[in-house]
Amino acid sequence: MTSPQEWLAGARLRTLPAAAAPVLVGTGAAAEMGSSHLGMAALALGVALALQVGVNYANDYSDGIRGTDLDRVGPLRLTASGTATPQAVRTAAFASFGVAALLGLWLVALSGQWWLLAVGALAVVAAWTYTGGSNPYGYRGLGEVGVFVFFGLVAVAGTTYTQAGGVSWAAWVGAVAVGLLACALLMVNNLRDVPTDALVGKRTVAVRLGDHRARRVYAALVVVPVLLGGVCAFANPWAVIVLVLLVPASILAGVVLLGARGRALVPVLAGTGMLELGFGVLLGMGLAL
Repeated sequence: MTSPQEWLAGARLRTLPAAAAPVLVGTGAAAEMGSSHLGMAALALGVALALQVGVNYANDYSDGIRGTDLDRVGPLRLTASGTATPQAVRTAAFASFGVAALLGLWLVALSGQWWLLAVGALAVVAAWTYTGGSNPYGYRGLGEVGVFVFFGLVAVAGTTYTQAGGVSWAAWVGAVAVGLLACALLMVNNLRDVPTDALVGKRTVAVRLGDHRARRVYAALVVVPVLLGGVCAFANPWAVIVLVLLVPASILAGVVLLGARGRALVPVLAGTGMLELGFGVLLGMGLAL
């Protein structure tokens, strides 16, 4: 029987900052517009976290039944390792998506923006078809596109819109920055898996670019968003505090550019997640102050 600790490992908690950061930035942008709502922010955070966990379980299931995860470095894969049955992991994914849907329905009801239900449905479909279905877009090098759109643009702008009834230019800049950081998280994860992904035909962006160019793209994906965050100082001067993150961003970029690979990239993955979370906290605060 799968233990609670193993289910937590399969949920890949290190990726959850990718869910929290856009809500923090979106709420900060709403506050900058004079219309933040902590209750709606909490619901948006619940939706984002449930979606992220659902994506992680869905990927575990889909990659596991395809044999993609049979020889891979990194967190525990429940399906591939046999720790949990494929059916149980699939059920966990759908349960997570169900929680996200219920919280999203509550959020939409409070905001009165019922058309957002369609956006939420698209997010769930994108989460499942990333590695699931007969033609998963993650296997064709489009994973970063999905992550940028749904964990960047949609998550930040949607959070701001439900609270403020509109989206400011600072929110859009923040959305682009958060989307790029979410892509960095996916890029370093896929960079670690380039050898095994290439063997099983999983053509991620990292596989298509090759090791050297993928490392350079990762470096840009962690540094450029911090600079974009600094641009938001034109909306609120306090947003300049986000530029302190150039130090950890440069360190992470340096580690990857110097050739870290395999298990050495696992702490980089965690560090990238913390960088994104720190970005969400600092830019959100900077816009709200």
